[in-house]
Amino acid sequence: MARIASRIAELTGEGALAVFTRAKELERAGRSIIHLELGEPDFHPAAPVVKAVQEAVATGRDRYVSTRGIPPLREAIAEYLRRTRRVKAATENVIVAPGCKMALAMAMMALIEPGDEVLYPDPGFPIYPSFTRGLGARAVPFGLVEKNAFQPDLDEIRKKITPRTTTLIFNSPNNPTGTVFSGEALREIAELAKKHDLWVVADEIYARILFGGEYESIWRLPGMAERTVIIDGFSKSFAMTGWRLGYAVAPKHVIDAMDLVVLNTFTCTAEFTQVAAIEALNDSTRAVPAMVGEYRRRRDLFVQGLNCVPGFRCQTPGGAFYAWVNIEDTGLAAEEMQKLLLEEVGVAGIAGAAFGANGKNYLRFSLVSAASLLQEALERIRHVSVKWSAAVAR
Repeated sequence: MARIASRIAELTGEGALAVFTRAKELERAGRSIIHLELGEPDFHPAAPVVKAVQEAVATGRDRYVSTRGIPPLREAIAEYLRRTRRVKAATENVIVAPGCKMALAMAMMALIEPGDEVLYPDPGFPIYPSFTRGLGARAVPFGLVEKNAFQPDLDEIRKKITPRTTTLIFNSPNNPTGTVFSGEALREIAELAKKHDLWVVADEIYARILFGGEYESIWRLPGMAERTVIIDGFSKSFAMTGWRLGYAVAPKHVIDAMDLVVLNTFTCTAEFTQVAAIEALNDSTRAVPAMVGEYRRRRDLFVQGLNCVPGFRCQTPGGAFYAWVNIEDTGLAAEEMQKLLLEEVGVAGIAGAAFGANGKNYLRFSLVSAASLLQEALERIRHVSVKWSAAVAR
């Protein structure tokens, strides 16, 4: 039998999808399941966005377009970043892709060589180390641990930089912890990047889902615009998951390199979704602040409730829409807890090892269900906690 390329063996999947598959099986068998496993908003795009895509299709906006994205959208993205993050980027610094993952993959292909070392957060989005290995590079984790409030340990990062290190990837707010990197951490990462001539890939997909303060982008720090690639998209902040629309912001020569990847792969992103994305960025109905406000209410309700479950411990996330729960005191392994909650009481969460070795004692729950369902999930978890509460009390 003809062989499969060895790089495929270096790739891994996402644990959330495996849990989702089992949860759907249980639903088909008649079970009541509360889905807290996927990072998919339960909101939908605002009405003007839906109207814009309908009009775009109806008027024939379904042709091949520029490989980098239609100019009006690229201009709108540059303006949006100036307005919401004070990031000064020109249209020539923007490229559009069919999804944030594709934008991330294009950036990594443009920047990472076989044999390079790439620093990434643990716990973190599992595609960072997976695609790094697929490119023939070495994925090197740096820890986000509870005792440091899940902020990066800069001494650890400093010690892990070698002559082969070329790139540092992070996202803030972080998936799965919800941690917003402090200004001090960003400044120290920037200094290390400049000292060691590193690329920084800043995944800012959750930048608008912030529960306090103003978002700080590492791009804005002195000397960082020329060595930073911002990855962002429309799935989380604008609830446009299935639209598959993302973008990267980078120095022009990086955009030129990424454009060659587009030419050799998907040719262009669908025009009608790009037209509607301009309307999303304008946010004329203030849908984004309303959605973030609802996530804040859900966070407060759910985190408070989780901390009342015997053996559960959850720090309040500063952004994104996840609860990262330490369950070590229950005496159960996270995988066992994940299975118990799903199979016995129909609450779907993700065992933390799916996000890296530092997640082994954690579960991740997504705040993507209505407050009433989150309250029901808490009641179900408390009901089944009799199975471990005696061990916690000892």
